[in-house]
Amino acid sequence: MPAIVNVGPPGDVVEGFMWGREWTLLTYKHPQLPCWLLEISHLLTGSFRWPQYLLSQLTVSTTFVLVYLLARDIMGSTRALAAVLLMPTIYFFGWPTPQFNHDYAQMPFWAGICLLLWRAARDGKPVWWLALGLVSAMGLYAKFSTGLLLSFGAVWLLYDPRARRQLATPWPWLGLAIFLAIVAPLAVALYRMDFLPLTYASMRNEWVLVHRARLYYIGVQLAALSGFAVVLGLSGLLRRPVQTEPAPLRRHPAPEPRAVIYLVWMGLGPALLVMAASLFTGTGESWGATMYNLVGAVAIALLGERLGTKELRRLAILSLICVVGVSSGYAAGRWTGCNELGHLQPVCWPARSVSEAAETIWHESVPGRLGIVGGDDTVAMLAGLNAPDQPSIFTALDKRLAPWITEQRLHEQGMLLVWHGNGPASPQFKAWIAGLPVKTVLFDWSRKSPPIAVNFAVVPPGKTSFPGNPPGPPDPD
Repeated sequence: MPAIVNVGPPGDVVEGFMWGREWTLLTYKHPQLPCWLLEISHLLTGSFRWPQYLLSQLTVSTTFVLVYLLARDIMGSTRALAAVLLMPTIYFFGWPTPQFNHDYAQMPFWAGICLLLWRAARDGKPVWWLALGLVSAMGLYAKFSTGLLLSFGAVWLLYDPRARRQLATPWPWLGLAIFLAIVAPLAVALYRMDFLPLTYASMRNEWVLVHRARLYYIGVQLAALSGFAVVLGLSGLLRRPVQTEPAPLRRHPAPEPRAVIYLVWMGLGPALLVMAASLFTGTGESWGATMYNLVGAVAIALLGERLGTKELRRLAILSLICVVGVSSGYAAGRWTGCNELGHLQPVCWPARSVSEAAETIWHESVPGRLGIVGGDDTVAMLAGLNAPDQPSIFTALDKRLAPWITEQRLHEQGMLLVWHGNGPASPQFKAWIAGLPVKTVLFDWSRKSPPIAVNFAVVPPGKTSFPGNPPGPPDPD
Protein backbone atom coordinates (compact mmCIF):
# COMPACT_ATOMS: atom_id res chain seq x y z
CA MET A 1 0.00 0.00 0.00
CA PRO A 2 2.76 2.56 0.70
CA ALA A 3 4.31 1.79 -2.68
CA ILE A 4 0.98 2.56 -4.34
CA VAL A 5 -0.01 5.63 -2.33
CA ASN A 6 3.29 7.40 -1.58
CA VAL A 7 4.53 9.55 -4.44
CA GLY A 8 7.91 10.08 -2.80
CA PRO A 9 9.84 7.96 -0.29
CA PRO A 10 9.78 8.86 3.42
CA GLY A 11 12.43 11.33 4.53
CA ASP A 12 14.81 8.88 6.21
CA VAL A 13 14.60 6.60 3.18
CA VAL A 14 15.66 9.37 0.78
CA GLU A 15 18.58 10.19 3.05
CA GLY A 16 19.49 6.50 3.26
CA PHE A 17 19.50 6.10 -0.51
CA MET A 18 21.65 9.19 -1.01
CA TRP A 19 24.15 8.15 1.65
CA GLY A 20 24.12 4.50 0.58
CA ARG A 21 25.54 5.29 -2.83
CA GLU A 22 28.66 6.69 -1.12
CA TRP A 23 29.45 3.33 0.57
CA THR A 24 30.92 5.03 3.61
CA LEU A 25 31.29 3.25 6.94
CA LEU A 26 29.89 6.07 9.02
CA THR A 27 28.15 9.45 8.73
CA TYR A 28 27.71 12.17 11.30
CA LYS A 29 24.49 10.43 12.42
CA HIS A 30 24.90 6.66 12.36
CA PRO A 31 26.77 3.65 10.97
CA GLN A 32 25.71 2.93 7.43
CA LEU A 33 24.54 -0.69 7.20
CA PRO A 34 20.89 0.36 6.61
CA CYS A 35 22.00 2.69 3.82
CA TRP A 36 24.03 -0.09 2.21
CA LEU A 37 20.93 -2.29 2.26
CA LEU A 38 18.90 0.45 0.58
CA GLU A 39 21.55 0.89 -2.11
CA ILE A 40 21.67 -2.87 -2.68
CA SER A 41 17.88 -2.95 -3.02
CA HIS A 42 18.13 -0.25 -5.69
CA LEU A 43 20.96 -2.00 -7.54
CA LEU A 44 18.93 -5.23 -7.60
CA THR A 45 15.62 -3.68 -8.69
CA GLY A 46 16.50 -0.37 -10.37
CA SER A 47 13.70 1.30 -8.41
CA PHE A 48 13.48 3.89 -5.66
CA ARG A 49 9.70 3.43 -5.40
CA TRP A 50 8.97 0.06 -3.76
CA PRO A 51 12.02 -2.00 -2.68
CA GLN A 52 12.53 -0.05 0.56
CA TYR A 53 9.02 -1.01 1.70
CA LEU A 54 9.74 -4.68 1.05
CA LEU A 55 13.08 -4.36 2.82
CA SER A 56 11.39 -2.85 5.87
CA GLN A 57 8.80 -5.61 6.10
CA LEU A 58 11.50 -8.25 5.68
CA THR A 59 13.30 -6.89 8.72
CA VAL A 60 10.05 -6.86 10.71
CA SER A 61 9.15 -10.39 9.60
CA THR A 62 12.64 -11.65 10.40
CA THR A 63 12.26 -10.16 13.86
CA PHE A 64 8.97 -12.08 14.28
CA VAL A 65 10.68 -15.34 13.30
CA LEU A 66 13.59 -14.83 15.70
CA VAL A 67 11.26 -13.94 18.57
CA TYR A 68 9.22 -17.07 17.81
CA LEU A 69 12.36 -19.24 17.97
CA LEU A 70 13.40 -17.76 21.31
CA ALA A 71 9.92 -18.07 22.80
CA ARG A 72 9.63 -21.64 21.49
CA ASP A 73 12.86 -22.57 23.23
CA ILE A 74 11.51 -21.19 26.50
CA MET A 75 7.81 -22.11 26.51
CA GLY A 76 6.91 -24.24 23.51
CA SER A 77 5.56 -23.60 20.04
CA THR A 78 1.96 -22.73 20.92
CA ARG A 79 2.84 -20.05 23.43
CA ALA A 80 5.57 -18.80 21.09
CA LEU A 81 2.96 -18.37 18.38
CA ALA A 82 0.77 -16.40 20.78
CA ALA A 83 3.75 -14.17 21.65
CA VAL A 84 4.32 -13.34 17.99
CA LEU A 85 0.61 -12.75 17.34
CA LEU A 86 0.78 -9.98 19.94
CA MET A 87 3.58 -8.14 18.14
CA PRO A 88 1.53 -6.54 15.31
CA THR A 89 -0.60 -4.86 17.98
CA ILE A 90 2.38 -2.68 18.95
CA TYR A 91 2.50 0.62 17.08
CA PHE A 92 6.19 0.36 16.20
CA PHE A 93 5.63 -2.85 14.22
CA GLY A 94 2.98 -1.25 12.03
CA TRP A 95 2.42 2.39 11.11
CA PRO A 96 6.02 3.69 11.09
CA THR A 97 7.57 0.69 9.32
CA PRO A 98 7.33 2.10 5.75
CA GLN A 99 10.16 4.44 6.78
CA PHE A 100 13.07 2.02 6.70
CA ASN A 101 15.82 3.51 8.83
CA HIS A 102 18.36 2.56 11.47
CA ASP A 103 15.68 1.83 14.06
CA TYR A 104 14.11 -0.85 11.88
CA ALA A 105 17.36 -2.16 10.47
CA GLN A 106 18.54 -3.08 13.98
CA MET A 107 15.29 -4.85 14.97
CA PRO A 108 16.32 -8.34 13.79
CA PHE A 109 19.77 -7.90 15.33
CA TRP A 110 18.24 -7.20 18.74
CA ALA A 111 16.02 -10.27 18.43
CA GLY A 112 18.94 -12.34 17.13
CA ILE A 113 21.20 -11.30 20.01
CA CYS A 114 18.55 -12.32 22.55
CA LEU A 115 18.07 -15.70 20.85
CA LEU A 116 21.78 -16.48 20.46
CA LEU A 117 22.72 -15.41 23.98
CA TRP A 118 20.02 -17.67 25.43
CA ARG A 119 21.09 -20.66 23.36
CA ALA A 120 24.78 -20.06 23.99
CA ALA A 121 24.23 -19.90 27.74
CA ARG A 122 21.92 -22.92 27.62
CA ASP A 123 23.97 -25.30 25.47
CA GLY A 124 27.45 -23.84 25.42
CA LYS A 125 27.81 -24.86 21.78
CA PRO A 126 30.58 -23.03 19.92
CA VAL A 127 28.29 -22.16 17.02
CA TRP A 128 26.02 -20.06 19.24
CA TRP A 129 28.90 -18.10 20.81
CA LEU A 130 30.55 -17.43 17.46
CA ALA A 131 27.25 -16.40 15.88
CA LEU A 132 26.55 -14.15 18.86
CA GLY A 133 29.84 -12.31 18.30
CA LEU A 134 29.06 -11.85 14.61
CA VAL A 135 25.44 -10.71 15.05
CA SER A 136 26.33 -8.40 17.95
CA ALA A 137 28.98 -6.67 15.83
CA MET A 138 26.65 -6.30 12.85
CA GLY A 139 24.01 -4.85 15.18
CA LEU A 140 26.39 -1.99 15.94
CA TYR A 141 26.79 -1.40 12.22
CA ALA A 142 23.01 -0.95 12.10
CA LYS A 143 22.92 1.52 15.01
CA PHE A 144 25.13 2.29 17.98
CA SER A 145 22.22 1.88 20.42
CA THR A 146 22.63 -1.88 19.97
CA GLY A 147 25.35 -1.40 22.57
CA LEU A 148 22.62 -0.85 25.17
CA LEU A 149 21.23 -4.34 24.63
CA LEU A 150 24.73 -5.80 24.68
CA SER A 151 25.29 -4.17 28.06
CA PHE A 152 22.13 -5.78 29.44
CA GLY A 153 23.21 -9.11 27.98
CA ALA A 154 26.63 -8.84 29.63
CA VAL A 155 25.04 -8.11 33.01
CA TRP A 156 22.74 -11.15 32.69
CA LEU A 157 25.68 -13.32 31.65
CA LEU A 158 27.45 -12.41 34.89
CA TYR A 159 24.30 -12.70 37.01
CA ASP A 160 22.97 -16.08 35.90
CA PRO A 161 24.97 -18.97 37.45
CA ARG A 162 24.45 -21.38 34.54
CA ALA A 163 25.43 -18.75 32.00
CA ARG A 164 28.38 -17.60 34.06
CA ARG A 165 29.85 -21.11 34.05
CA GLN A 166 30.23 -20.81 30.28
CA LEU A 167 32.90 -18.17 30.81
CA ALA A 168 35.25 -20.95 31.90
CA THR A 169 35.20 -22.28 28.31
CA PRO A 170 37.07 -20.67 25.39
CA TRP A 171 34.00 -20.11 23.19
CA PRO A 172 32.59 -16.92 24.75
CA TRP A 173 36.03 -15.36 24.48
CA LEU A 174 36.43 -16.41 20.86
CA GLY A 175 33.03 -14.89 20.15
CA LEU A 176 34.21 -11.71 21.84
CA ALA A 177 37.33 -11.71 19.66
CA ILE A 178 35.17 -11.99 16.52
CA PHE A 179 33.03 -9.12 17.81
CA LEU A 180 36.02 -6.88 18.44
CA ALA A 181 37.62 -7.68 15.09
CA ILE A 182 34.46 -6.75 13.19
CA VAL A 183 33.73 -3.52 15.09
CA ALA A 184 37.35 -2.30 14.97
CA PRO A 185 36.93 -0.49 11.60
CA LEU A 186 33.81 1.18 12.96
CA ALA A 187 35.70 2.37 16.03
CA VAL A 188 38.49 3.76 13.85
CA ALA A 189 35.99 5.57 11.62
CA LEU A 190 34.27 7.03 14.68
CA TYR A 191 37.60 8.36 15.96
CA ARG A 192 38.50 9.83 12.57
CA MET A 193 35.14 11.62 12.43
CA ASP A 194 35.89 13.20 15.80
CA PHE A 195 32.94 11.27 17.33
CA LEU A 196 30.39 13.31 15.37
CA PRO A 197 27.61 10.67 15.77
CA LEU A 198 27.86 11.05 19.54
CA THR A 199 27.76 14.82 19.14
CA TYR A 200 24.66 14.47 16.98
CA ALA A 201 22.93 12.26 19.57
CA SER A 202 23.72 14.75 22.31
CA MET A 203 22.45 17.65 20.22
CA ARG A 204 19.28 15.74 19.39
CA ASN A 205 18.65 15.05 23.07
CA GLU A 206 19.12 18.73 23.89
CA TRP A 207 16.67 19.67 21.15
CA VAL A 208 14.05 17.30 22.59
CA LEU A 209 14.49 18.77 26.08
CA VAL A 210 13.89 22.27 24.72
CA HIS A 211 11.01 21.52 22.34
CA ARG A 212 9.16 18.65 24.05
CA ALA A 213 7.48 18.20 27.42
CA ARG A 214 9.39 16.31 30.09
CA LEU A 215 7.05 13.30 29.87
CA TYR A 216 6.75 13.41 26.08
CA TYR A 217 8.90 10.35 25.36
CA ILE A 218 7.23 8.22 28.03
CA GLY A 219 3.81 9.29 26.77
CA VAL A 220 4.68 8.26 23.21
CA GLN A 221 5.91 4.85 24.38
CA LEU A 222 2.77 4.20 26.44
CA ALA A 223 0.58 5.28 23.52
CA ALA A 224 2.51 2.92 21.24
CA LEU A 225 1.74 0.05 23.63
CA SER A 226 -1.92 0.93 24.11
CA GLY A 227 -3.09 -1.37 21.30
CA PHE A 228 -1.11 -4.19 22.86
CA ALA A 229 -2.93 -3.71 26.18
CA VAL A 230 -6.32 -3.56 24.45
CA VAL A 231 -5.69 -6.79 22.54
CA LEU A 232 -4.53 -8.53 25.72
CA GLY A 233 -7.85 -7.60 27.28
CA LEU A 234 -10.00 -8.54 24.28
CA SER A 235 -8.25 -11.88 23.91
CA GLY A 236 -9.20 -12.86 27.44
CA LEU A 237 -5.64 -13.25 28.70
CA LEU A 238 -6.18 -10.68 31.43
CA ARG A 239 -9.12 -12.65 32.88
CA ARG A 240 -8.61 -15.50 35.28
CA PRO A 241 -9.72 -18.82 33.73
CA VAL A 242 -13.05 -20.10 34.97
CA GLN A 243 -12.25 -23.72 34.15
CA THR A 244 -9.25 -25.74 33.09
CA GLU A 245 -8.63 -25.67 29.36
CA PRO A 246 -8.31 -29.05 27.62
CA ALA A 247 -5.29 -30.22 25.64
CA PRO A 248 -3.47 -29.48 23.37
CA LEU A 249 -2.62 -26.04 24.76
CA ARG A 250 -1.57 -27.43 28.16
CA ARG A 251 1.16 -29.72 26.84
CA HIS A 252 4.01 -27.37 27.63
CA PRO A 253 4.78 -26.52 31.26
CA ALA A 254 5.21 -22.94 32.39
CA PRO A 255 8.68 -21.51 31.64
CA GLU A 256 11.26 -21.82 34.38
CA PRO A 257 11.79 -18.70 36.54
CA ARG A 258 15.28 -18.29 35.09
CA ALA A 259 13.83 -17.94 31.59
CA VAL A 260 11.18 -15.46 32.72
CA ILE A 261 13.88 -13.34 34.35
CA TYR A 262 15.84 -13.40 31.10
CA LEU A 263 12.84 -12.30 29.02
CA VAL A 264 11.92 -9.50 31.42
CA TRP A 265 15.53 -8.29 31.73
CA MET A 266 16.29 -8.31 28.00
CA GLY A 267 12.78 -7.45 26.83
CA LEU A 268 11.83 -4.66 29.23
CA GLY A 269 15.12 -3.53 30.78
CA PRO A 270 16.48 -1.34 27.93
CA ALA A 271 13.08 0.28 27.27
CA LEU A 272 12.50 1.13 30.94
CA LEU A 273 16.01 2.49 31.32
CA VAL A 274 15.61 4.78 28.30
CA MET A 275 12.24 5.96 29.61
CA ALA A 276 13.84 6.90 32.91
CA ALA A 277 16.77 8.58 31.18
CA SER A 278 14.40 10.60 28.95
CA LEU A 279 13.28 12.57 31.99
CA PHE A 280 16.76 14.06 32.24
CA THR A 281 18.42 13.76 28.83
CA GLY A 282 15.63 13.95 26.25
CA THR A 283 15.10 11.15 23.74
CA GLY A 284 13.66 11.01 20.21
CA GLU A 285 10.19 9.50 20.20
CA SER A 286 11.03 6.65 17.79
CA TRP A 287 14.36 5.68 19.32
CA GLY A 288 12.65 3.03 21.46
CA ALA A 289 11.08 1.32 18.44
CA THR A 290 13.34 -1.70 18.51
CA MET A 291 13.13 -2.19 22.29
CA TYR A 292 9.76 -3.95 22.36
CA ASN A 293 10.62 -7.14 20.48
CA LEU A 294 10.07 -9.35 23.52
CA VAL A 295 7.04 -7.64 25.08
CA GLY A 296 4.69 -10.26 23.65
CA ALA A 297 6.94 -13.07 24.89
CA VAL A 298 7.04 -11.52 28.37
CA ALA A 299 3.25 -11.25 28.46
CA ILE A 300 2.74 -14.88 27.44
CA ALA A 301 5.44 -16.07 29.84
CA LEU A 302 3.49 -14.42 32.68
CA LEU A 303 -0.05 -15.14 31.46
CA GLY A 304 0.45 -18.32 29.44
CA GLU A 305 -1.53 -20.47 31.88
CA ARG A 306 -4.61 -18.60 30.73
CA LEU A 307 -3.96 -19.36 27.06
CA GLY A 308 -6.54 -21.73 25.67
CA THR A 309 -7.96 -22.51 22.25
CA LYS A 310 -10.44 -19.65 22.47
CA GLU A 311 -7.79 -17.12 23.52
CA LEU A 312 -5.40 -18.21 20.78
CA ARG A 313 -8.13 -17.92 18.15
CA ARG A 314 -8.98 -14.42 19.37
CA LEU A 315 -5.32 -13.42 19.21
CA ALA A 316 -5.08 -14.61 15.61
CA ILE A 317 -8.19 -12.65 14.59
CA LEU A 318 -7.14 -9.51 16.42
CA SER A 319 -3.62 -9.70 14.98
CA LEU A 320 -5.01 -9.96 11.45
CA ILE A 321 -7.31 -7.01 12.11
CA CYS A 322 -4.32 -4.96 13.26
CA VAL A 323 -2.27 -5.81 10.16
CA VAL A 324 -5.06 -5.05 7.69
CA GLY A 325 -6.42 -2.10 9.64
CA VAL A 326 -3.07 -0.36 10.11
CA SER A 327 -2.09 -0.89 6.46
CA SER A 328 -5.42 0.47 5.22
CA GLY A 329 -5.37 3.33 7.71
CA TYR A 330 -1.84 4.28 6.66
CA ALA A 331 -2.77 4.33 2.98
CA ALA A 332 -5.93 6.35 3.58
CA GLY A 333 -4.20 8.76 5.94
CA ARG A 334 -1.26 9.48 3.67
CA TRP A 335 -3.41 9.97 0.55
CA THR A 336 -5.87 12.19 2.38
CA GLY A 337 -3.12 14.20 4.05
CA CYS A 338 -1.47 14.99 0.73
CA ASN A 339 -4.45 15.43 -1.55
CA GLU A 340 -7.33 16.62 0.61
CA LEU A 341 -5.80 18.28 3.67
CA GLY A 342 -2.74 19.76 1.95
CA HIS A 343 -0.20 18.61 4.54
CA LEU A 344 3.15 18.63 2.74
CA GLN A 345 4.79 15.46 4.04
CA PRO A 346 7.93 13.88 2.55
CA VAL A 347 5.81 11.18 0.86
CA CYS A 348 3.85 13.91 -0.98
CA TRP A 349 6.84 15.25 -2.86
CA PRO A 350 6.94 14.38 -6.59
CA ALA A 351 10.40 12.89 -6.27
CA ARG A 352 10.87 11.73 -9.85
CA SER A 353 9.71 15.04 -11.32
CA VAL A 354 12.10 17.01 -9.11
CA SER A 355 15.01 14.78 -10.17
CA GLU A 356 14.11 15.10 -13.84
CA ALA A 357 13.97 18.89 -13.59
CA ALA A 358 17.31 18.98 -11.77
CA GLU A 359 19.00 16.85 -14.42
CA THR A 360 17.54 18.93 -17.26
CA ILE A 361 18.49 22.29 -15.74
CA TRP A 362 22.04 21.12 -15.04
CA HIS A 363 22.67 19.82 -18.56
CA GLU A 364 21.27 22.99 -20.10
CA SER A 365 24.27 24.79 -18.61
CA VAL A 366 26.97 22.16 -18.10
CA PRO A 367 27.93 19.38 -20.55
CA GLY A 368 29.41 17.11 -17.86
CA ARG A 369 27.53 14.87 -15.43
CA LEU A 370 25.66 16.20 -12.45
CA GLY A 371 27.99 15.12 -9.65
CA ILE A 372 26.85 17.08 -6.58
CA VAL A 373 23.56 18.47 -5.29
CA GLY A 374 23.19 20.62 -2.18
CA GLY A 375 21.21 23.36 -0.54
CA ASP A 376 17.97 22.66 1.32
CA ASP A 377 18.69 19.02 2.21
CA THR A 378 15.06 17.85 1.98
CA VAL A 379 14.59 18.92 -1.63
CA ALA A 380 18.25 18.62 -2.68
CA MET A 381 18.22 14.90 -1.88
CA LEU A 382 15.04 14.50 -3.92
CA ALA A 383 16.75 16.31 -6.79
CA GLY A 384 19.54 13.76 -6.77
CA LEU A 385 17.56 10.64 -5.90
CA ASN A 386 16.24 9.61 -9.32
CA ALA A 387 18.74 11.59 -11.39
CA PRO A 388 20.45 9.27 -13.91
CA ASP A 389 23.83 10.83 -13.08
CA GLN A 390 23.54 9.55 -9.48
CA PRO A 391 24.92 12.72 -7.84
CA SER A 392 26.20 12.94 -4.28
CA ILE A 393 24.47 14.99 -1.60
CA PHE A 394 26.45 17.84 -0.05
CA THR A 395 24.79 17.59 3.36
CA ALA A 396 24.09 21.02 4.87
CA LEU A 397 26.81 22.38 2.55
CA ASP A 398 29.27 21.25 5.24
CA LYS A 399 32.28 19.09 4.27
CA ARG A 400 32.48 17.72 7.82
CA LEU A 401 29.01 16.20 7.41
CA ALA A 402 29.66 15.03 3.85
CA PRO A 403 33.30 13.85 3.79
CA TRP A 404 32.87 12.50 0.26
CA ILE A 405 32.72 16.14 -0.92
CA THR A 406 36.18 17.65 -1.22
CA GLU A 407 37.39 21.05 -2.34
CA GLN A 408 38.92 19.45 -5.45
CA ARG A 409 35.71 17.66 -6.31
CA LEU A 410 33.67 20.84 -5.93
CA HIS A 411 36.13 22.66 -8.20
CA GLU A 412 36.07 19.93 -10.86
CA GLN A 413 32.35 19.06 -10.82
CA GLY A 414 30.55 22.14 -9.56
CA MET A 415 27.20 21.75 -7.84
CA LEU A 416 23.47 22.16 -8.40
CA LEU A 417 22.09 24.25 -5.54
CA VAL A 418 18.43 23.44 -4.75
CA TRP A 419 15.98 24.99 -2.30
CA HIS A 420 12.23 25.43 -2.11
CA GLY A 421 10.00 28.43 -1.47
CA ASN A 422 8.92 31.55 -3.32
CA GLY A 423 11.08 33.99 -1.36
CA PRO A 424 14.68 34.97 -1.99
CA ALA A 425 17.47 32.55 -1.23
CA SER A 426 18.78 32.49 2.32
CA PRO A 427 22.09 34.29 2.99
CA GLN A 428 23.78 30.90 3.25
CA PHE A 429 22.74 30.00 -0.31
CA LYS A 430 23.47 33.48 -1.69
CA ALA A 431 27.09 33.06 -0.67
CA TRP A 432 27.28 30.06 -2.99
CA ILE A 433 25.38 31.27 -6.03
CA ALA A 434 27.05 34.73 -5.98
CA GLY A 435 24.75 36.30 -8.54
CA LEU A 436 24.25 33.20 -10.71
CA PRO A 437 20.86 32.89 -12.43
CA VAL A 438 18.16 31.05 -10.50
CA LYS A 439 15.46 29.00 -12.20
CA THR A 440 12.21 28.36 -10.34
CA VAL A 441 10.01 25.39 -11.26
CA LEU A 442 6.50 24.73 -9.93
CA PHE A 443 5.57 21.15 -9.05
CA ASP A 444 2.07 19.80 -8.50
CA TRP A 445 1.85 17.64 -5.38
CA SER A 446 -1.76 17.85 -4.20
CA ARG A 447 -5.23 17.80 -5.67
CA LYS A 448 -6.32 20.90 -3.74
CA SER A 449 -3.18 22.76 -2.69
CA PRO A 450 -1.19 25.06 -4.99
CA PRO A 451 2.06 23.85 -6.58
CA ILE A 452 5.26 24.14 -4.63
CA ALA A 453 8.15 26.20 -5.94
CA VAL A 454 11.62 24.69 -6.17
CA ASN A 455 14.62 26.84 -7.06
CA PHE A 456 17.70 25.65 -8.94
CA ALA A 457 21.03 27.41 -9.35
CA VAL A 458 23.93 25.90 -11.30
CA VAL A 459 27.27 26.49 -9.58
CA PRO A 460 29.54 25.63 -12.53
CA PRO A 461 32.77 23.65 -12.40
CA GLY A 462 35.93 25.70 -12.15
CA LYS A 463 34.67 28.17 -9.57
CA THR A 464 37.82 29.41 -7.93
CA SER A 465 36.59 29.61 -4.32
CA PHE A 466 33.75 28.32 -2.21
CA PRO A 467 32.28 29.63 1.04
CA GLY A 468 33.31 28.15 4.37
CA ASN A 469 31.33 25.61 6.34
CA PRO A 470 28.27 26.66 8.37
CA PRO A 471 28.45 25.95 12.09
CA GLY A 472 27.26 22.51 13.19
CA PRO A 473 24.90 19.83 11.88
CA PRO A 474 21.42 20.71 10.58
CA ASP A 475 18.47 21.01 12.93
CA PRO A 476 17.53 17.45 13.97
CA ASP A 477 13.85 18.25 13.56
